[in-house]
Amino acid sequence: MDASRNSLVMPLLGLLVEQPAHAYDLTARLQSRYTHLRVTRSTVTTLLKSMERAGTVAPRAPAQVEGRPPRTAYELTGAGVADLSRRVEAGLRDARPASIDFVLAVSYAGLLAACQVAAILQTRLDRLVEEAVRYERADGIPEVYMLETDYWRAVLTAEMEWIRRLTARIRSHDILWPSEGNAS
Repeated sequence: MDASRNSLVMPLLGLLVEQPAHAYDLTARLQSRYTHLRVTRSTVTTLLKSMERAGTVAPRAPAQVEGRPPRTAYELTGAGVADLSRRVEAGLRDARPASIDFVLAVSYAGLLAACQVAAILQTRLDRLVEEAVRYERADGIPEVYMLETDYWRAVLTAEMEWIRRLTARIRSHDILWPSEGNAS
């Protein structure tokens, strides 16, 4: 299986943007911040090794802290930053509505330039508007047999409204954007 497709890769890369860390620390931070994800130390360790082979993270020399066994901290490489930026952009643009992939991409949208995020979200919004039209209830079919259609249309409507508000806030500079002037 391709470890790069694991949904934990993006948040791992994102946490390493914040600071280098070892597997135990990353596991605890993932479990704390992303309670909706299934996170185990063995999975994090396996992913870190895979990411090291891919060149997106690099190990530091093992260090011993407070009498604990030596632990290897990992830091993001230039290739890792570029990979994370690509993942965020793709998640914002292409992830299914209401999916964990979209939520994770939103978590790290600040890595991209504000104008880039606004443009990507506008493109997503345009696509969702077209998609919502497909979820109109068919004539002649009782509503009780089309409840999923109403549900999905409500989900799409909620996401579209959220994107409209966020895009407006980004464009009006209502949100302090960390990557202004240093976008990748």
